Amino acid sequence: MNETIRKRKSIRKYDMTALDAATLEKVHEKIAGVTPLYHEIQYSIEIVSKTKGIFGIKSPHYLIFCSEEKDGAYENIGFIGQQMDLFFAESGLGSCWLGMAKPDEKETGALPFIISMAFGKPAEPLHRDPADFKRKPLSEISEGNDVRLEAARFAPSGMNAQGWYFIADNGFIHCYRKKPRALLGFMTDKLSCIDIGIALCHIAEESETFNFEKEENAPVRKGYVYMGTVK
Repeated sequence: MNETIRKRKSIRKYDMTALDAATLEKVHEKIAGVTPLYHEIQYSIEIVSKTKGIFGIKSPHYLIFCSEEKDGAYENIGFIGQQMDLFFAESGLGSCWLGMAKPDEKETGALPFIISMAFGKPAEPLHRDPADFKRKPLSEISEGNDVRLEAARFAPSGMNAQGWYFIADNGFIHCYRKKPRALLGFMTDKLSCIDIGIALCHIAEESETFNFEKEENAPVRKGYVYMGTVK
C-alpha cells in the first residue's frame, strides 16, 4: 500500500506561523494539477487564512472547496480534496477535513461552498503507525477480494463514520454509501458522498488504471445507495 496512505492522520494542532511563499507556490501547483473524478463538473479551490463556524480548528491556512451543485459534485470534491490531503502528508505538512467550518462570505467565489480543509505545519506528530488507525475490519465494510480495499479502509470519513460498503468482483469494485437517516438530513447525506470520493481517491492511488462509472446491473446492497463501479 502507498506509504502515505498507511501513515497519514488528520492533524488538529498547528504551528500558526504562515507558510513561506515557496511552499504556498507548491500548494498552488498541486491544486492546478489534481485529477477530478468527473471532469465535466466545475469546481474551485482557494487558499484563505481564516474560517468561521463551530468545531473549528485553528490553522494558518485553509483550502476552500466550491463546486456547481449537480449529481456527483460531492464525490468529486472528496476525490480532489483527498489528493490534497495526501500531498500535504507527503510534503511534511498537516491537514484535516473540516465538515462544519465555513469561509467568510467575501472569500467565496461564484460557485457554492462545499467544504474546507485546514493545513499548515503540524504542532503534533504528523504520522501514525497503521496499528493506531481506528477503522472497521474489511469484513464489516466489504465482500470479495481486492487488495485495494485495504487502502479504502484507511480513508478518513466524517465523524469517522466509515459509512461505505464495497463489493469486489473480478477486478471491479462496486461502491456504496449508507442511506442517510431521516433525522440527520442533508448534511449527513452530503458528507457521506464526500467520504465516498475520499475512499475512491485511495483506491485510485492503488490502481494501475482507474475508471469510475455507474453500471446498470450492479448488485443491490440493502440499506445502502449504489454510487458507481471502479473498473
